[in-house]
Amino acid sequence: MKPRIAPLLAVAAATLALGSTELPGIAFGIAAAAESDICRIPERVVDEDAKPRRVPNIEPATWKRLQQATELINAEQYTEGIGILEAMVPREDRRSRYNAAERGQIHNMLGFAYWELSRPDKTIEHYEKVLEQVPQIAEATELLMLNQLSKIYFMQGQEQKQDQLARPWYERSLAKMGEWIEKNNAPGPEPYFFIAQIFYQFQDFDSGIRCIETTVQLARNQGLAVKEPWWRMLQFMYYEQQNWPKVLEILEILVRDFPKREYWVMLASMYGETGQEEKQLLAMEAAHAGGFLTKETDLRAYAALLVQADAPNRASKYLQRGFDEEIVEPVCKNLQLLGQAYQAAHDVPDAIDAFEACGDIEPDGKTFDLLASLYLDSDQFAKCRTAAQRALELGGLSNPLATEITLGTCEFHLGNLTAARKAFTDVRRKARRERERRFESNSGDWIKYIDSESKRREELRRAGLTN
Repeated sequence: MKPRIAPLLAVAAATLALGSTELPGIAFGIAAAAESDICRIPERVVDEDAKPRRVPNIEPATWKRLQQATELINAEQYTEGIGILEAMVPREDRRSRYNAAERGQIHNMLGFAYWELSRPDKTIEHYEKVLEQVPQIAEATELLMLNQLSKIYFMQGQEQKQDQLARPWYERSLAKMGEWIEKNNAPGPEPYFFIAQIFYQFQDFDSGIRCIETTVQLARNQGLAVKEPWWRMLQFMYYEQQNWPKVLEILEILVRDFPKREYWVMLASMYGETGQEEKQLLAMEAAHAGGFLTKETDLRAYAALLVQADAPNRASKYLQRGFDEEIVEPVCKNLQLLGQAYQAAHDVPDAIDAFEACGDIEPDGKTFDLLASLYLDSDQFAKCRTAAQRALELGGLSNPLATEITLGTCEFHLGNLTAARKAFTDVRRKARRERERRFESNSGDWIKYIDSESKRREELRRAGLTN
């Protein structure tokens, strides 16, 4: 954070040194840090009777010492520079020999030096001393100190590890920024976004949302671009409130104005969460066409949506391309998804290749069960038998009886009627015990058919019509 603050501190030093000009007598009808009003757009009120501040001049001798300290601090000789400045600060309640403008400059330079030495506690101490010189310092200087203190308080809050320790810092930050807005003649949108971040720390999303909406409205009123971080925080706060229509509305703005992978993926996910599956797929289609689906999780989600939408050919095509381009890792869960896409597209050979690769990497009963069915569909009965046996051996099947039916069917097509009948007899016995009527009926039909086929073959053998 220091690189962002330090240049502004240098500006503060230069402003004080030059005795900056007064601001016009303009104020806003807004209560400083009043949470109910702080994020409304204030009406501009011109105080016709306001008079410019009378700021004392800096004496030449004082100016010379300040210049000497400034040169040392700019040369990073902080100890020497601070020594000169600290000697100018009165001790033990003695009356200062310097006027308010000079004291403001001394404390400002000390605050700057201590910031460079990573001593925010001392920076705060001296910046508060600058504000104690109001109204005998320039209004521009007062505004700069209010702004800087607000930001430093915020950073101090972020440094705390416990919420109860952080909250007082955020409250001080809010108060200072509210005062800055009250005194500023043209605050612009950024301060309101800063305040929204404070309310985020309080988990006060209602107030935070109001502040960001003010930020956006002010930017539009002034012809400024609405910034990406504003929309992101607004979307996040609405998400915390589970205001899904607003979340979707802002995500649609983000993909339009700041097209990025994360926004497209979030938009598609939110469409899915809200039951808008058609829009979910369309969002992923648009993201894919735009080249935003660059991660494995993206391609997996897209392929799964395509399979659900009865477009498995496209699912397998894009997923296979992900493997080829090394975006998708050849691990079992990805190979299974590819195999399922090929299977849904009735591309049995490629489905078999995918599931075989998965089985080699991570042997699993379900994988071999799928392979057994695919082998059966493609008349590879020996492989079907081996896969079904392997599936039963590994276990973890949703319905082992179905796998045993597959095994018996493969044995039958291999001409092993005795082995096939035993498999179906085992299924029928288990199905009766488990009251699985469908499997009991199916296996019973197979047993009758095998008995009939055995009898037919025996008759043909006796008649000399077969070996």
